[in-house]
Amino acid sequence: MDELLAVFAQEAREQVAAMEAGLLQLEDNPADHDLINGIFRAAHTVKGGAGTVECTFIVDFTHAVEGVLSRMRDSEIQANGDLVALLLACSDHMASLIGVLEAGQEAPPDDLALEGRDLKHRLETDWLGATAGHPAEKIDPVHASGGGPVAGSDCWHISLRFGQNVLKSGMDPLNFLRYLATLGSIDSLETLSDAMPPAAEMDPENCYLGFEIRFRSGAGKAEIEQVFDFVRDECELRILPPNSRVNDYIELIAALPEDPLRLGEILVRIGALTQAELDEGLTLQAAPADTEAAPAHLPLGEILVEQKLVQPEVVEAAAAKQKQVADKKAAEARLIRIQADKLDRLIDLVGELVIAGSAVNLLASKAGLSDLGEATEVVSRLVENIRDQALALRMVQIGETFGRFQRVVRDVSRELGKDIELVIQGGETELDKSVVEKIGDPLMHLVRNAMDHGVESAEARLAAGKSARGRLLLNAFHDSGSIVIEVADDGGGLNRERILKKAQEKGLVPPGQTLTDNEINHLIFEPGFSTADQVSNLSGRGVGMDVVKRNITALRGRVDIESEPGLGTRFAIRLPLTLAIIDGFLVGAGRAAYVVPLDAVVECLELQIDSDARNVINLRGEVLPFIRLRDLFGIEGPRPVRENVVVVKIAGQKAGLVVDQLLGEFQTVIKPLGALFRNLRGIGGSTILGSGEVALILDVQALVQIASRTEEQRRPAPARPDALPALAASPASH
Repeated sequence: MDELLAVFAQEAREQVAAMEAGLLQLEDNPADHDLINGIFRAAHTVKGGAGTVECTFIVDFTHAVEGVLSRMRDSEIQANGDLVALLLACSDHMASLIGVLEAGQEAPPDDLALEGRDLKHRLETDWLGATAGHPAEKIDPVHASGGGPVAGSDCWHISLRFGQNVLKSGMDPLNFLRYLATLGSIDSLETLSDAMPPAAEMDPENCYLGFEIRFRSGAGKAEIEQVFDFVRDECELRILPPNSRVNDYIELIAALPEDPLRLGEILVRIGALTQAELDEGLTLQAAPADTEAAPAHLPLGEILVEQKLVQPEVVEAAAAKQKQVADKKAAEARLIRIQADKLDRLIDLVGELVIAGSAVNLLASKAGLSDLGEATEVVSRLVENIRDQALALRMVQIGETFGRFQRVVRDVSRELGKDIELVIQGGETELDKSVVEKIGDPLMHLVRNAMDHGVESAEARLAAGKSARGRLLLNAFHDSGSIVIEVADDGGGLNRERILKKAQEKGLVPPGQTLTDNEINHLIFEPGFSTADQVSNLSGRGVGMDVVKRNITALRGRVDIESEPGLGTRFAIRLPLTLAIIDGFLVGAGRAAYVVPLDAVVECLELQIDSDARNVINLRGEVLPFIRLRDLFGIEGPRPVRENVVVVKIAGQKAGLVVDQLLGEFQTVIKPLGALFRNLRGIGGSTILGSGEVALILDVQALVQIASRTEEQRRPAPARPDALPALAASPASH
């Protein structure tokens, strides 16, 4: 696909997305003309772009959609649920047609073409045809001139002043008026004789008459002007459109494609100004300043209004359109479209630069040369800035992903017969583009399950004292170097008794085993688990929630559940901001090196007392569970005399990581582990040190859970902080 088609396809998809978003809002605000105009402009832009790339099958289908939207704009038909549903199906079909073009096919496949014919037939029969409640479409010749429909009581106003030499040229002014009448009907005609001199000075061969004419016609301005072509240079002619047409002109200006047109070109394009009138205005504008004709170099718009060639409202709308296009072009000039694989390659190269910079720093420190050390510090800062800027290129707002669920919620709620409102918050929150692309499916599962299982029917909600309309929340925010995405509903909450019973029936939980509420909640992520009594299009097959957890874990994230009976359920997905490069804190245990994500590190302290019996310590009156990396990873050899604790915090939970050495901050390029190591607990990836050795990146979330769970299993009773070993600040505190 050549570059022109690629650009059209991308921009067309953006317009279709804007059209869909507008339709979803229109369903709640059917009388919002701004929304209708925006939807019309989106469809019109797609149609115009398709014509530019000569894609006839998109043009033909979009033309029918545009026809219905035009009637909505003219208030001939009103938006309702059925029409919005049909137009949403049309927007889906337009997206499919764009996909056909992207695939390089000359025509849609048979099934897609059949779908398009069906949609087009429904548009033409139900909304463009003569059916009950939907008046037939009027084919008005005025549309051909770009002028828009003329209201029945409105007339053109023609101000005509014949030159004195018209009669000498062999022309009869009355013949022009008779010819004008063939295009319509003259409602009123006022003859002006103010230019007539006294009888003694009158020349019988001169014409001194003028006319003010109210003319009713479906013709356009250019057609009316053509009536006076032969006398155009011998008269003063002003043609003003009907009052209703001023609004039509303004709407036509708004619907123009985003082309960089001059003010006069815009007015000619919509039919509010003829080319002859534009040339006249430009001539006046270019006249020398010392002549009587020169209007003090006024802007063209003011000249046209002053000469009564066009209404000021139309000029203002054209000027606003011109500014809008100019601003958009200026904004686009600051943007460069690049391929994603090129950006990924840049991130990879920056990662290699980070590793090479670490090697240089290591060599400089070993050499003991102060000048070289200072130079490498400068290089390190520059590398860090390059890293941050490169990563920022891949950061995108999650709001676009959230916005796609407006359509999902609408369609699914209708299928379920429920009234559910989607509330979006935190759409401006940014995260890595690669994370955004991979989080869509898990979010889809959670949203659909919340609507199906979480939000009750209207009858059940009313019986429980709630509003009939359910509420679904999508929210995103940053927290401790991670991004948290919430999917929350105000439904009935998880039925833990039913979940536990199903789990016992499937053998997931031995009979008699006691589980905490949180452990019961997480049973829904077990493969094949479902509490649905019947299989539906949405759920009941036990496929989905285990995929959610697996996909989130693959992104080095986790999902937490909070649920209150009768109040609702909240799923919180915690993900790293980026999957490429992070700031880390390097620690050592035995001969191995490990990296702790720096955002999770709270402080570093020295462990003063050996505590084999208990895995908790007293941190200034706070019970802090800890875990030794030596024990966790089976590192052999004696413990060092001095051990250190790295206090980490994630999702409000704290734990300590006991290590042998604190090696300082380290820029970490994340390298994924192979399939053989996929199930290692507490390891999230690997990185390469400046020495060329491999260091493992710790999964802080998993380690905090392990430390907390281990202590809960070992202690017989709640521990008292004053009976726990204490910590003292280490000189290496971070």
